[in-house]
Formats: sequence, structure tokens, C-alpha cells
Amino acid sequence: MTVFEQLTWQQVGPDKQSPLSSLQATMVLLRLLMILLALVVSDLHSLPWFINVSEREGPGTILQSFSFNCSSHLPTLELVNVQPPTTFFNPPSLTRWQGIYVGKVTLSSSARLDALAVNHYELQLRYTCGDIVMEGPLFVDVQRDSGHIQCIGRFASSGLASGTISGSQRPGSEDLPAANLSVTWTRPKLPKNAGGEDFACTIQPGLLPKAQNVTIPEDKIPGSKVVQVQARGFNLRYEIFSPMPSPLYSIGSVDGVVQTTMPLELAHTRGAAITRLQVKAFERFQPWASAELDLTVNVLSVNHWPPLCIPALLVTQIPETTPVGTVLNTITCTDPDSVGATLNYQLWFHSSPGLASLCLRDRVLEVNATLDCDIPGTCFQHSASILVLDGGQPQMTTEVPVLVMVTPVNEFTPACAPRTFRVQEDAGPHTLLGTVVGTDMDYPHNSIEYYTSDGSSIFAVDHLSGDIHLLGTLDYEQQRLYRLTILLIDHGQDWDPTYHRSGSCTITIEVEDVNDHPPECEPPFQELTIYTTLGHSVEVTKVSCWIPQEPQRLAFSYSIIGGDSKNQFRLQEAILMHNDSMLGPPWQEQPCTYELLIRAADAGPSIPHLSTTVTIIVHLVPWRASTVAMSTQRTTVPSVMTPLLVTYTETFWQPEPWFVVVLTATGALLLLALGWLVSRLLQRLTQVLQAPSKPAQALRLNSIQGNEGSIE
Repeated sequence: MTVFEQLTWQQVGPDKQSPLSSLQATMVLLRLLMILLALVVSDLHSLPWFINVSEREGPGTILQSFSFNCSSHLPTLELVNVQPPTTFFNPPSLTRWQGIYVGKVTLSSSARLDALAVNHYELQLRYTCGDIVMEGPLFVDVQRDSGHIQCIGRFASSGLASGTISGSQRPGSEDLPAANLSVTWTRPKLPKNAGGEDFACTIQPGLLPKAQNVTIPEDKIPGSKVVQVQARGFNLRYEIFSPMPSPLYSIGSVDGVVQTTMPLELAHTRGAAITRLQVKAFERFQPWASAELDLTVNVLSVNHWPPLCIPALLVTQIPETTPVGTVLNTITCTDPDSVGATLNYQLWFHSSPGLASLCLRDRVLEVNATLDCDIPGTCFQHSASILVLDGGQPQMTTEVPVLVMVTPVNEFTPACAPRTFRVQEDAGPHTLLGTVVGTDMDYPHNSIEYYTSDGSSIFAVDHLSGDIHLLGTLDYEQQRLYRLTILLIDHGQDWDPTYHRSGSCTITIEVEDVNDHPPECEPPFQELTIYTTLGHSVEVTKVSCWIPQEPQRLAFSYSIIGGDSKNQFRLQEAILMHNDSMLGPPWQEQPCTYELLIRAADAGPSIPHLSTTVTIIVHLVPWRASTVAMSTQRTTVPSVMTPLLVTYTETFWQPEPWFVVVLTATGALLLLALGWLVSRLLQRLTQVLQAPSKPAQALRLNSIQGNEGSIE
């Protein structure tokens, strides 16, 4: 029988064969075409896709040969991985034949292929030629060999026999439900014309469950246990008779363990979600005594991958004036395990200041509150995460980091309140008059610089503190009021460092009067002759004083400070009066002269009070009764004398301080030079005076030496 016939026919009894369905035959033809295509492609371009091998093949069987071209390097062919893990395959061999490298994959000495145990293997091969590396899978499908199905013997006895097969869960097995199988079979007597070979099997429906459901996850690897079917009897065997062959599952013929034979990934394995299996349990030597079970295997999707989100990182920058409801970004996520699945989105903040600033509506990140950066610690950066959860088991989560940078905006104009400062006119330079206090609601608060806009040379403002200092001198009599316009400019409160706002306010400086000019009196000297009458008061003169620099100052006080030894004079404000109050003898008969000193001082709140002294010489002439008739027409005429003011001008020289220092240093150097010159002259004079005595000293020394020689 050919390979094609073996694939399209199977043995169903000891003496009978039946063709497969047309659909199964079509699938077999398609697989053969794919094998041929894989072989052609592998020889030309890459590694093969899959091959079929019968379970009867033993160690050393060549599964597949590959041909490669590698002219400039020594190639290698490796077996990287085998799923499910097994030692059935040898490492690939690579030989060179007629300039072409031929690789072979063979079965190892431990190979025992069993389609009922595992009918699918995936081999990952890697081919290297210099810098060129190719990898690809080699799928090996193990096919059942129907020709190895043993024919089961017949009953030898013709008597009636009965028994019960039941299934139960084996202690210690996996936490999967067991398929309970219960069947009662009978072996009736054979009719005489049956030849004693055919037997019937009667199944009691009440003892056998018609269906059993099993649920497994899709991440089970090939060879994993699904469920174990157990029946009660002697020398039992199990098989899956529908579908035949079973591409996804196999059952142990002895232990009844149903196992997976290939990966069950629902995204790649078509029809793996629900598989209906028909399992048969029978005695090895009496196959007609059997029971059947409908086993439904449900494969649940296992959550392998977390949701995939775009963008994976959300970073944005917005100004603090962004309106509420502004859309920052929209996140799009998909579940690789289940396309179109509903995902859950949650916004989680890393710090408390941003809890109310942002919100997530479905998949849209929006501004939820006013982003005020003018309160310390409430702005500049909001750190959060968008948690995306799928509905799979186990639940997978993707975290999308969110970083929203809020940039400051210079919103408010700096301002200061108008103020009035008072300063005395005699204040010296650098006197602190006051401080301008500016305010700015932008953060950092009150980051202001101060300037004067009028360019005054008398006043200056500190750029940082706002202190106003006096630079020049003040004169109340010349200017009593100053108005300064202080310009305020903020800085460092906007994302753009060149953007500033400015404000201004007016500062009034009032100069307080200081009494710095004494009164002047006209004339400062008077000489008067007064004719006195006994018992009468006579007006002598009136003192007239004022302050030319301060014409508004009119209040003065006057007092006699000298010359009135007999207390004959008094002042009525600025009027000098003579009062002759002597009523009895002795009378003054001779004229007398008084030199009065009158002090005129300014009055009022100004301190200190300055004054000036007026000199008045009064000649008192007594008025006699004998002369009354003769002098009845004579009036008291003060002697008006114009005082002679002599001004002496004393000229003196007052050098500058630097000139004094230079002159002192020059004099010191001159004295040092003169001292050095005198010392040199004295040394030369001493040398001249000592020169004649040197020969005498030499002669004396020679005589002494001669005397010493004679003594010796």
C-alpha cells in the first residue's frame, strides 16, 4: 500500500477497510502540497515549515534534509529548541557535497514516537553563514499508523458473561474533573448459525453519563494532561474514535489519560475553543464489549499579554491659564489576547496636589480644574499614571506614565500704594527716607525691581529692596514738596524670561522746615535822645525784625538782655518803652545814657530758636519845670544815627586734604635726602682728618716690632 493510500484509508476491523470522508481526504492533499512547497522553499531560501512522520519510524530516521550555499565561510546548523521538550531528535548534521552544504535532522536512539501521546513537535533551527543568520521552525506531525492496530481476540467461551465498567478520579491526579464511565455489558449465547464468533454488547443507559464537559486553559503545552478516563474491568484499553485522527488530543491506551498533542492557542489554532471527543473503553481481548463517552473539552483564553497602548508615555506641557475641559491627549489601547475586548481605564496620581487638576473621561485626559501656579507647591508638574486593565484571566494591567508640565504665566501687574514720606531739610546724604512696598500675585511672589522714572539726582531707590535714599541737599525755602514716580518691573514669573509686566505708584516727599536762618533787624544799631517826664511812660523806639529767607515767619519774641541796670525800660512786643516811675526825690536832674541790648528771637514750633541782638543807645534828658514854658513846642526826637558797619575780610589759605598729604610726603623725603647728604659729608671729613696719622702709626708699629726682635 502506498503512502497516499495509507493516509486516505484506515483499518476499522480485522478484515475491513473504509475510505475517509471527502473532507479528510481534501485536508490530506492540502498537507501534502504544503510539504512539497516547504521542501522547495527550504532548498532555495529558508528552513522548512512542517513534515509528517509515521509513529513507526525508529532511531536514525532522516526526517528532513536541507541544502545551503555558503562559499566564503564555514556554516553551522543548530537545533535551538524543541517543544515539547524531548530527546527524540539528534543535533542536525551538516556536510559538504559538491560545493553545497547538506544538513540533516534525524531521530535519536531514544526516539519512541507515539501519536496518541504527542502528535506534534516544534523544532527551532538556526543556520549561520558568516554574518548571515537564519532561524525558522520545523514542525513535525506524528501520524498514527493504522497498520499497527492489533486485532483483538474473540471470546472463547459461549456462555453468558456480564460485567460493569465505571470511571472514577484517580487519587493524586490533576485538579481536572474525571470522566465517569459506567457501562454494563453482556455476552449472550451465540446462535447456532453465527459460528460462535459474533457477540453483542448491551449498554444500560442509566449507568453511563451521556456527556462530560472539561474546561482547560489554552496555555497547556503539548503532552499536558486534560482528564483521565477510568473504567472498571480487566485489561482495559481506551481510544478516541471520533474525530479520527484527533489533531489536538490523544488518550493513553492503557491509563486512559487524555493529553494535548499540540499548542492550544486560540488565536493561532483554528477550532480549538470547543472540541467534542468520543472516547471508547473496551477490553483488550474483547473489543466488542465497550462503552462510549461524549467528552467536550472547552479551552479558555489565557491572558498572556497586557494591553498595548499608544502612546506608551504621555508627556505634555501646558500653560497655567489652560481652560478647564481642555483635552490634553487621547490614549488608544488594544488587547493582543482578545481583539475588540472592553478595557477599563483608571487615572492614578502619584502625589496629592494634582488630584483635582486632571481627569480621565473614558480614554480622554482633560484639565479638570484651574491650574493655578501662584500658590507654592501646587503647580509646575503633575505626575500620574493611566492604568489600563483587561478582562482576561489572570487580569493584566498596563501602566501609561503621565507627566503634565504646567508652565507659569505672568498674569498680574505689580503694584504699590502711594505713600508720603517726611524729611527735615537739614538731612544729610544717604538718609533713608522710606521704603516702597510693591506686591505681585504671580509666583514667586513680589519678585520686583524698583526704578525712578524721572531721573532725579536728589533721590534714589534701591532696585531690590525699594528703599528711597536722599542723595543731595534739601532747602525748605526753595522747594517743600517732591513727587517721585516709582516704576515696578517684575521678573522670573513667566515661562518666557524676557516677558515682564510693569506698574507704578507716586511717592510724595514733604520737606520739613528747620530753623536755620536767624532774624535780621533794621537797623541793627540805634542811638536816641529821649526827654523824660516824671511819672510818664515814653515810647523810645520800635524794633523791626524779619527773616529774608523765610518771609512767612512773622512771630518773634523780644527781650532786654543788657544795659537796663535801673529797670527803667520795658518792651511791649517790639516797642521799647521808658517808664520814669520815680515819684519823690531825689530826681534825676542830669542827662544820662543807657546802652541797651535787645534780643530778637524767632518763635513758633521750630527748634532750635535762633536770635539776633540789636544795640540801642538811649540818651535820657530830664524835663525840668523851668523849661517847660520855654520848651512847650519841643518834641522828643530820637537821635537818628546811621551806624557805620565796618567789614574786615581776613584772607587765609585752606589747601585740599590731598595737597597736605602730598606736601607732607615730599617734605619727609626732602628731610631724608638732606640727612643722607650730611652723613656723607661727615664721613668724608672724618676720612680727611684721619689720613695724616696713618704713616705715624706705621712707624710706631715698626719700632715696636724691632724692639721685640732685640729682646729675643
